[in-house]
Amino acid sequence: QVQLVESGGGLVQAGGSLRLSCAASGRTFSTYTMAWFRRAPGKEREVVAIILWPVSNTHYTDSATGRFTISRDNAKNTVYLQMNRLKPEDKDVYYCAAGSVGWGLKSVDYEYWGPGTQVTVSS
Repeated sequence: QVQLVESGGGLVQAGGSLRLSCAASGRTFSTYTMAWFRRAPGKEREVVAIILWPVSNTHYTDSATGRFTISRDNAKNTVYLQMNRLKPEDKDVYYCAAGSVGWGLKSVDYEYWGPGTQVTVSS
C-alpha cells in the first residue's frame, strides 16, 4: 500500500517556476514507477512526466519537454516535478501517481494517487 500527498502548487506568473513535491508512505515506494498527471475540469487525466525504478529513466510529454524535470529521492520517499517557464496553458490540477508498470502513459496503469495540487499561471 502506498499513500501519496502532493504539495507545492499555487499561483505564479507566466515565465515563473514551481516545484511540486509528492511525499509517499509505504515501504515499497522505491520499487514503483512514479508519474505526474494533470487534469483540466471535465477532462481525463493526462500524463506529464514519468520516472522509472530503479534506473530513474524519465519520459516527458511534448509540452513538458525542456521545461519540466521529474526526479525522485527514494531515501526521502519523495518525487518532484520542477516546472520552469510556466505558461497559462499549464494551469490544471496536478496529481502524483504510483504504479507497478514500466512506461505507463495512461491513468489506468497506476494504482495509487494523491489528492492533487492546483497550479495556476497568470498571463
